[in-house]
Amino acid sequence: MIKSFTRSLALVPMLAGVAPVALAADIDVTITNLTHGNHFTPLLVTAHDANTHLFQGGMAASASLRLMAECGDFSLLSTDLGGADGDTIENPAAGLLAPGASTTTMLMTAGGNTQLSLVAMVLPTNDGFVGVDSLTLPTTAGHYTYYLNAYDAGTEANDELLPGTMCAPGVAGIPGAPNMDAGTGGTGVAMADTNTSVHIHRGVLGDTNSTGGISDLDSTVHRWQNPVAKLEITVK
Repeated sequence: MIKSFTRSLALVPMLAGVAPVALAADIDVTITNLTHGNHFTPLLVTAHDANTHLFQGGMAASASLRLMAECGDFSLLSTDLGGADGDTIENPAAGLLAPGASTTTMLMTAGGNTQLSLVAMVLPTNDGFVGVDSLTLPTTAGHYTYYLNAYDAGTEANDELLPGTMCAPGVAGIPGAPNMDAGTGGTGVAMADTNTSVHIHRGVLGDTNSTGGISDLDSTVHRWQNPVAKLEITVK
């Protein structure tokens, strides 16, 4: 019998305190963008062992994570993992994942790769990203659903301003708005974060002034609160 399970990663850690079981199976992973008007940059999805992390809440972001969170570039994170293969899938959506859209990929998990992690920048933000850190993969055949929060990398102020220059870590501002629906002339929403570790993102504030105000983001389009994504895992 195929069973269906639903969990929220923000509330219920799966199989807490239970030792992971070695896997040797193929699983389908589906990610859905739940936001109204924000895109996810190309996703990095990986199955790995218990000693590997793309990020960790409460810890400072690595240079690799910072590049992804501020610019949507996962190349350094992928290099850290050893590159794309059956256990590490790059860009399954073949580009940006639009609001309401889903993408599905298959992971060929091997023994010892008992954890699932994924990351993608939430665009437009300064350094916000959707992510999963080391979710223990289920081993019983069935369909499992999780709702994912967005994180703040803690590396850049959430000023919600578009700099008009090429994105680079340490260069303030948002890389851009994919639908060209951002404004100009904002004065800035927030100064530098006091919490410089990876933490739950507080969301986008925005405003309705397209040529001024505090933000270059449109609150009627870009404002969001957690959760921002749905993760579905199918164990065959």
